[in-house]
Amino acid sequence: MSDTPEHVSTPGDPLVTRHRWRISLVWLVPAVAALIGLSMLLHAWLSAGPEITIAFRTATGLEAGKTPVKYKDVTVGAVSDIALSDDGSHVIVTVSLAKSSASLTRKDTRFWVVRPRIGIGGVSGVDTLLSGAYIAVDAGTAKESARSFTGLETPPTVISGTPGKSFVLHTEDLGSLDIGSPIYYRRIQVGRVTAYKLDEDGKRVNVQIFINAPYDRFVTADTRFWNASGVDVSLGADGLKLKTQSMTTIVAGGIAFATPVRSRGEAAPEHAQFTLMQDQASAMAPPDGPAQYIQLRFDQSLRGLSIGAPVQFSGVDLGKVVSINLDYDPVRRRFPTVVGIVVYPQRLGRVLDKLPKLEGDQQQQAARFLRGMVKHGLRAQARSGNLLTRQLYISLDFVPHAPEVAFDLSARPITIPTVNGSFDQLQEQVASIVSKIEKMPLDSIGRNLDTTLTDLNQTLKQINGQVLPETTQTLQQARQTLGTAQGALATDAPLQENLGQTLQEVQRAARSLRTLTDMLGRHPEALLRGRPDDAAPAIEPSTPITSQESSR
Repeated sequence: MSDTPEHVSTPGDPLVTRHRWRISLVWLVPAVAALIGLSMLLHAWLSAGPEITIAFRTATGLEAGKTPVKYKDVTVGAVSDIALSDDGSHVIVTVSLAKSSASLTRKDTRFWVVRPRIGIGGVSGVDTLLSGAYIAVDAGTAKESARSFTGLETPPTVISGTPGKSFVLHTEDLGSLDIGSPIYYRRIQVGRVTAYKLDEDGKRVNVQIFINAPYDRFVTADTRFWNASGVDVSLGADGLKLKTQSMTTIVAGGIAFATPVRSRGEAAPEHAQFTLMQDQASAMAPPDGPAQYIQLRFDQSLRGLSIGAPVQFSGVDLGKVVSINLDYDPVRRRFPTVVGIVVYPQRLGRVLDKLPKLEGDQQQQAARFLRGMVKHGLRAQARSGNLLTRQLYISLDFVPHAPEVAFDLSARPITIPTVNGSFDQLQEQVASIVSKIEKMPLDSIGRNLDTTLTDLNQTLKQINGQVLPETTQTLQQARQTLGTAQGALATDAPLQENLGQTLQEVQRAARSLRTLTDMLGRHPEALLRGRPDDAAPAIEPSTPITSQESSR
């Protein structure tokens, strides 16, 4: 700024000097810079989004000022600061979000760090090997907002907005299932396990699953779920069977489901609850209906019988063993084994329609029916199901000629009489045979047999040394005699001719005797009167007369 004095000369007046102020161009540069900075601050303040904090266990892969925050692979913010918590148990990551991403601050929004991972679902986050880790966001749907969040240590199995439905399965134990375990329908992977937790009483496990669309429409109210983990090996009459859903289920476990053929129900609603069965056979079996508890008392050892062992009636699985306890009988001073079983009469199928209808409640009906069956020989046996493993099962069957026993209708629970199993009977029979064999005088029999064999050996030696050579010599002499006689007959022609003539004479005499016999048979009076004139001699064929006979 400069000033130019102006001099005005007036006679008699004092001299007055005036200065004019001017703006210098040098001051324009800082003024423009200030305006630009102010506009940038104003723009930053107007475009700045919310600032949130996320708690993670570690800050592995995170770096302040560099690590981006992405939602659907779009950068929506960045990490501005990383600090350790007061107690040092975790880290607090401060994230500055863009103003357009203010909706991501809903209370149920989830954050996790994307980095290379190897899990049961495969390898993920490979692209971060070059670009570096980043924080991923899964937007929530809650109406409330929040500024502090707890980050996930593992990526979620299902992202919000994925088409499909969630269901809840109830099971006694989790087995080899884990988050991310696959779910199969006709051996096609259609979903996965998303979460699991215990019931409030701790008696069951609730497994949350997610079925992707459009496969979720195959889940109806009648759908059956079963644990398809590992390998199902069975050895039966058809040979060895090996069954598994896939190689993944062997390592990570898995679940399979199916719907009975006759079921035509509509698709199950969201968060419907089902029971997770142990295997496919039990899952697809018809409904068991109400169970009937029955007690059995065995006086034999039941080693090999375990809880869950099948109860069979005429080859049909009718129930299972639920308890095995030891009892004491003060009268006999014995320790019988009390076995509790549950049977499902509905498994008999159409046979129930042919059974007699009895009056009273269910317990009374069952007691009266079983009393008639016990009277006809119904007994419970612990039989061996496998000779190699010595596993036992309970068999309800009719035993022929079973002794009569008293059946108490008022007893609760109902008790069915028992008999020793077939294997125990076999052991008793084998023991009886062994006992009889022990009573036999085996030593005396052995000594006598040894003496007899010694005598027989001497006799055979005598036969071989004396009788056989003499017999051989006799046969040789007889052979020589026969040979001499044959030679004599062949060389002496007159003797042979006389022998032939003698035979011919004998033949003629026999022919004459036959003629006389025939005539006496027709005319017996010829012995007194002589031959009648009308009796002609019977003419019989005769041999031709030789030349020697004609000469005579």
